[in-house]
Amino acid sequence: MAGAALVLTQPPSLPPLLARGALLSPFKRPSPEAEFPRTRLVLPGLRVDLARLAAYERVCGFPTGDDALPPTYPHVLGFPLAMRLMSGRDFPLPLLGLVHTSITVTRHRGMPATGAYDLTVRVAGLAPHRRGTEATVVTEVREGGDVVWESSSTYLARHRTRRPAGAPAGTPGEEVPKPLPAVAEWRIAEDVGRRYAAASGDRNPIHLHPLTARLFGFPRAIAHGMWTVARCLAAHGTPDSCRLRADFRAPVLLPGTVTYGAEDGRFELRGRDERLHVSGEVRRA
Repeated sequence: MAGAALVLTQPPSLPPLLARGALLSPFKRPSPEAEFPRTRLVLPGLRVDLARLAAYERVCGFPTGDDALPPTYPHVLGFPLAMRLMSGRDFPLPLLGLVHTSITVTRHRGMPATGAYDLTVRVAGLAPHRRGTEATVVTEVREGGDVVWESSSTYLARHRTRRPAGAPAGTPGEEVPKPLPAVAEWRIAEDVGRRYAAASGDRNPIHLHPLTARLFGFPRAIAHGMWTVARCLAAHGTPDSCRLRADFRAPVLLPGTVTYGAEDGRFELRGRDERLHVSGEVRRA
């Protein structure tokens, strides 16, 4: 259960949070049984920076100039609050190398870019994962007291896990669905991670440069998971009231070439070897 609310007067500044999270990361001992922060962070009366929104729309492929927020943009608005929680001493997972593994979104109605919104962000819990520990972060956006957008994101901290007694060695691979009909092939530039970071504020080093990505086991920088979903939705389109789920299956290395597939509300990105990078579904709510 969430604890008391802490009301903020302005969005937290991301650079100090990133620095704090980086400094504390080596001292974290991730475990699904660990305690986690129960405070709900609340930011009332937030207004969208239209210049930053336009930069986000350009890098993700959404049309610019519309008086409507893209369905993934409220995640960007809530990101500084999530970072404040995940960079704190009482958050048990190391911020450096934390990987976004899934997101579910419900948008109850269209959201004008010129509106004023109240944000609430909290950590809902921890859970074991075959590669470590996942945290679930819940974000709600209200307008005039009504919830107009809500999401649940999972973030994975990779670490050694104990195999239950009697369990067979190794983990069965998850069944990979057959490819959806190909719609387009996209060549993704090497600087997409840096451009998206500038627009969204998510400056995780695994997305920025090959050198910093190698520190966390990646051969090159990888695209943000939320960029891949936003890029798919920009091509797919969404109704004002919609439900979305996306799973980040394998990193997209930068630069790279991917195939966008879509059919009957489902979408995906695959590599040239048909490796599945992201899969999702969007439906009218």
